[in-house]
Amino acid sequence: MTATAEAEPMRQWLAGDHHVHSRFSGKVKDGQYVLGTDGIYAIPKNAKMAQKYGLTWFVSTDHGGLGLSQLHYDQTWPEVVEARKSTPGLIIFYGMELDTPGGDHSSIILPIGADEREHLRRLEHAYAKHEVDDPARDTTENMLKALRDMDGLTPKPLVFAHHPSRSAKGASDYNGHTPWELRAWHDMAPSVAVGMEGAPGHQGTSLKVTDNPRKRGYYVNSPTYGGFDIMTAKVGGVWDSFLGEGRRFWITATSDSHRNVEDGGEDFWPGQYAKTYVWTAPDQADIMDGLRHGRIFVATGDLISELDMDIAGAHIGGTATVKAGQIVTLTVRLRDPAGPNANGDRPDLKRVDVIMGDITGKADVRADSNPTTCVVKRFTSADWTRDGEIITFNYSFKAERDGYVRLRGTATDELEPQADPLGENPWPDLWFYSNPVFVEVK
Repeated sequence: MTATAEAEPMRQWLAGDHHVHSRFSGKVKDGQYVLGTDGIYAIPKNAKMAQKYGLTWFVSTDHGGLGLSQLHYDQTWPEVVEARKSTPGLIIFYGMELDTPGGDHSSIILPIGADEREHLRRLEHAYAKHEVDDPARDTTENMLKALRDMDGLTPKPLVFAHHPSRSAKGASDYNGHTPWELRAWHDMAPSVAVGMEGAPGHQGTSLKVTDNPRKRGYYVNSPTYGGFDIMTAKVGGVWDSFLGEGRRFWITATSDSHRNVEDGGEDFWPGQYAKTYVWTAPDQADIMDGLRHGRIFVATGDLISELDMDIAGAHIGGTATVKAGQIVTLTVRLRDPAGPNANGDRPDLKRVDVIMGDITGKADVRADSNPTTCVVKRFTSADWTRDGEIITFNYSFKAERDGYVRLRGTATDELEPQADPLGENPWPDLWFYSNPVFVEVK
């Protein structure tokens, strides 16, 4: 190992948020786009609060709209530069919440570099469905063209689908984002369109006192479950159908911050409630690499702050290669922080579920289930070892076919997350989810 390599920062779990709005997410009033009418904060303010709540990185993602690619180029970009200067310990990515052709919304996350400003203006101008008044732009084919374009850039951007079921007409009555649309994205650009929000933002909607109460996340017809989208929360559901094809398709958790609950809004600050943890060095390129390759777990309410899974030397997002018939051991180490979270609570981790599913190959484009996926073991304090904040346990299984292993944990007594009702306080309803470790049987 060279002296330079020895000096490189070691990877660790660093928290972030890839869906944060600023005052540049406005609304149209009397035919004019008015800043500060949707998102209300300056980008340096968002950066300051992200640092306060323990984030190392975040992505500034404002809405698109009629002709807004030039406004973002002229006005939003300088504020990103200002925020980078005022919070040098925070890695700030430039991107946008794309009004996605043929779908709902999604993050575009640009690698930090000399061309990010130019790349975003060009991509937004060419593909955002509301950039011009032309309904013909609103097609999945146009989104696939955008992904092909992004896949040709060096280095490549990232795309995550936002609030996948928010526009759904029912639990399996998909609208906006659909399983077939997300499969098409991933088929077109598997190293660009790499995942979706498992836990959407707007988690404070149910706290707002109003004559028109709303469910968490603005979800109406297909509610969230423990704050998580049903595409993720349902064991054997849409996400598991993707994983059962062997797709490297990851989940994240975000704030979708526009206006904080303390300011009369529905949102938490970046990192205040939900965090996306990436196993990475404190370096923008490695953060992008960690997001691209699924070195990710997500948690709400600071339920846990570290999560290590080891199967035959493979970790979260990785692939373990084992022999057929071999007894394989999953080793888990996690940190259950003792200090208070942003709500002043000290939540206790009550249970961790080990979830396993088979990889059965290419599925029908409309498939939304993986019937092989199930909870194989539920661990409680009676089953694990605790040393201060650190919890460890093992689970052994016989490797008989290709599959994957993922974890889910909670501060609740619910065996499965329940549909979130109107007026629910999100703070006691805390969960974490890991991305999977794949197991390849030889």
